[in-house]
Amino acid sequence: MKKYVISFVLLTCIFGFSSCEKEELLFNQGDIKIEIETGEHWLHDFPLLLGLSKKNPPQFAIWLEDKYGNYLSTVFATCKIATEGWQSNNGNRRKEALPYWCHQRGVVYEDGLLLPTKANPLTDGITGATPKENKTLLLRLDDFTEPIVIKAEFNHSIDFNEFFPENANEGDVNYSGGDMGSGQPAVIYSGVLNPGTKEVELQIIGYSSPDGSDGKVYTDLEKLTTAKTIVGKIKVTIE
Repeated sequence: MKKYVISFVLLTCIFGFSSCEKEELLFNQGDIKIEIETGEHWLHDFPLLLGLSKKNPPQFAIWLEDKYGNYLSTVFATCKIATEGWQSNNGNRRKEALPYWCHQRGVVYEDGLLLPTKANPLTDGITGATPKENKTLLLRLDDFTEPIVIKAEFNHSIDFNEFFPENANEGDVNYSGGDMGSGQPAVIYSGVLNPGTKEVELQIIGYSSPDGSDGKVYTDLEKLTTAKTIVGKIKVTIE
């Protein structure tokens, strides 16, 4: 099995946030642009106190693998998943949030789980707040001479449906973390960027373990409803 190392520099701009309003991504020849187009259900109602709710964008991660499925490196991960930045999680590490990415990374933390912690977060350069609108990432790869697999995983909390209900019991195949869990599992996208390719669109390939207990890809997509329209399109272009 052939392995190789890819190094990269990541620049991000989140549209709609004041810290990035005056920033522009300048693309040069050979740069790889990742464009995430929001879907109909990018924003999801998350309940607060007294019957109030707020519109939450999803948590997500984008990463690179080689053509054999070996994890190479994370391109971007939202701040909450990258730093255990959940508000009032009361010790719930939410292992059901992005389990496929976590298992592909294979990094075990001090409590035995695969998610980054407050004490050991991901590097700042590859994390950021979740955008409420479309997002563009700039990626520069060195030694890009073999196919690169670009994968992404997206998840909302508490977006329950008939297949993944709130009242599912722990141990059930459709249990997704209880009343404050995922509801529908995280959705996985994938695309192969070959040397010489100018553009590829990532395609949905399945969803993650509902309760986060394994790193499998489940392909019975008919069990998903709104989760399939969190993302409108993910396009990767070599400038």
